[in-house]
Amino acid sequence: MIVTIQPSQLKGIIQAPASKSSMQRACAAALLSKGTSIIHNPGHSNDDKAAMGIVKALGASAVINNEQLIINNSSFPVINQLPITIGTPLTIDCGESGLSIRMFTLIAALSDKEILINGSGSLATRPMDFFDEILPQLGVKIKSNSGKLPMTIQGPLQPRNIEVDGSLSSQFLTGLIMAFSTSPSNSLSKGEGESDSDSSVVSIKVRNLKSKPYIDLTLDVMKKFGMRVPENKNYEEFIFHSKGTQNSELMTHDYTVEGDWSGGAFLLVAGAIAGPIRVRGLDMNSTQADKAIVDALIKARAAITIEAKGIKIKPGGLKGFVFDATDCPDLFPPMVALAAYCNGRTTIKGVSRLLHKESNRAVTLRDEFDKMGVLIKLERDEMLIQGNGIVKGADVHSHHDHRIAMACAVAGLKANSEMVIEEAQAVNKSYPDFYSDLQSLGATLS
Repeated sequence: MIVTIQPSQLKGIIQAPASKSSMQRACAAALLSKGTSIIHNPGHSNDDKAAMGIVKALGASAVINNEQLIINNSSFPVINQLPITIGTPLTIDCGESGLSIRMFTLIAALSDKEILINGSGSLATRPMDFFDEILPQLGVKIKSNSGKLPMTIQGPLQPRNIEVDGSLSSQFLTGLIMAFSTSPSNSLSKGEGESDSDSSVVSIKVRNLKSKPYIDLTLDVMKKFGMRVPENKNYEEFIFHSKGTQNSELMTHDYTVEGDWSGGAFLLVAGAIAGPIRVRGLDMNSTQADKAIVDALIKARAAITIEAKGIKIKPGGLKGFVFDATDCPDLFPPMVALAAYCNGRTTIKGVSRLLHKESNRAVTLRDEFDKMGVLIKLERDEMLIQGNGIVKGADVHSHHDHRIAMACAVAGLKANSEMVIEEAQAVNKSYPDFYSDLQSLGATLS
């Protein structure tokens, strides 16, 4: 699919899309909570659909009814009741969702059934060595493809004192925390050399955790679903006490999916480049890491006003800025589009977080924005963007990366000629309504 963006003037009001980070965590929590879960404002991106498919594959029902996602299960945890398969393992398909595979693999490991974990697209090439290293320590059998998909696991997972490296992704830790929380208290196991008096408590120690706000989101979702929330010791240790186990009675849970700051960031940058617009549905009290786009826009001297009815934003005298995106690497693409229209140099730290995304985003952003006449240099862990407010229209490629497609589209809004984006359908992964939302604000697309 090819989308062509003409230089455009934006004006109007737009609702931010549903957060897939919030949606997928809610699906996992609903799977692990006995009873009925009603999820309001559910997303419909490809990643959201993958999460719903996994929930059904792991034994719960999931249906959309009157713009609500209703997930039902009658056992606790439901995955302990999976049917026995003979000869062929149960399969869960994570699509291209990095969060789904990292979170649901650990949740699926609670089952004593053999389960095949698979995915598609760039997910098939992403390293999954974490599972090969950690799952055997928790009593889970695993067969992987040299640290990549497909892989087969068989539990049940036994929570034990472990230490993990949090530098690659917080999503693995999210899965561990949810799995440890749901495991029955009598499965809390002593580590080697520990006494019986230590067996009532297990902990996950974490080194060099990145994206801490996403762990805040995980803990917040768990709390709202009545799950057993661990004691958080400054993000360096998460302690689970055997007393205070999760409520296994039949209950009804209501949860509203937040507006998505990751997708909303592109709308806000679009407003800063080609507005004025108002973006609704973004909660300033959210724990989502990408809420930091507001700080970046302020640093860039965008004309932004936060009101009860939404965030108003329009072009101003944009200046180069300095920003640390280590905890919010998904903001690199919209911030690069913003920096292209800033006068002077912009420095964004955290390039090391971009290697294992849908593409190597540091290289992809550099190469595609070079076609637009925007100079980007990569120096150690920093990206240096030299902006002068002039962006050339060009033929660019998404590299099958949803955020690259959106960044190029936003950059095209005030380019000096049309921007042609190949493989533009990549946006379906997280924000399928992106182009129609731009059109509703006045963008000319074809």
